[in-house]
Amino acid sequence: MTEVLHLQDVSKLIGTKRIIDQATFTVEEGQVVGLLGPNGAGKTTLIRMIVGLMKHNTGSIQIMGHSLDTSFKEAIASVGAIVENPEFYNYMTGYENLQQYQRMAVKRGTAAELDALISQVHLENHIHQKVKTYSLGMRQRLGVAQALIHQPDLLVLDEPMNGLDPKGMREFREMIQQLRAQGVSVLVSSHQLSDIEQIADHLIIVQKGKITHQVAMTDLKESHNRLVLKTDNNVLAASLLEEQLQLAVTVAADGLTITLAEDLRKEIAALIVGHQIGLLEMTLQHSSLEETFLAWTEEGGL
Repeated sequence: MTEVLHLQDVSKLIGTKRIIDQATFTVEEGQVVGLLGPNGAGKTTLIRMIVGLMKHNTGSIQIMGHSLDTSFKEAIASVGAIVENPEFYNYMTGYENLQQYQRMAVKRGTAAELDALISQVHLENHIHQKVKTYSLGMRQRLGVAQALIHQPDLLVLDEPMNGLDPKGMREFREMIQQLRAQGVSVLVSSHQLSDIEQIADHLIIVQKGKITHQVAMTDLKESHNRLVLKTDNNVLAASLLEEQLQLAVTVAADGLTITLAEDLRKEIAALIVGHQIGLLEMTLQHSSLEETFLAWTEEGGL
């Protein structure tokens, strides 16, 4: 896979305080990466350095093989971004704003491509209204269109779902999936963990300026399975599972709970039934991203 974005040992100091501490990660072609962390963890600082709004003190940032330090113009030409709140000419319509940005873009598109982009962000019914009449959610959609207007390889979004209603969030997720299919890489910071869980291929957790976890969503789902069992002898079943399969079992009044690193349902069922214990129910559950995120950040301390 092509490396679209690569950070290597990137640090940011303000005075003597280290805001970002040796951040290293990669975003590959067509990959959606969720950047998560508590407030003040350093997410926006990382994003501002990636899009050239803030200088890093040490380390390197490369976009499509071009260094921000030595080939800034070539590197940043491959980036589209919304950092914090998108800004527009409020006295102009949404369409006039996009036309203006299109005229300034290195890769100038056609009128038909602009219309397709407007449809992609679901603004076709409001695009000829003045931006000063737009809701926050509409401004966010216009911001995404602005970020995509020069057909970037990397789209960087800082809290893009702020102000979106449930329908808008669903449309945003669909848009990200379309971009992924087109080969666009997306780095997205958000507090909407349930939405990140649905769109991200990979997660990066930032805490106190350090990257504490990097994990693929597929690995996360596989490694955080919770098996809930109900038997007619929970105490004996728990004892067997702990002794013979070396599993950590939590016994409650309504059944047993086991956290699995791999799928052992067949082995568990065979053991229980083989010892003449009635297996009444077996349900495999996945820990939500919210549960995992809270566990990770609480372990690290806030």
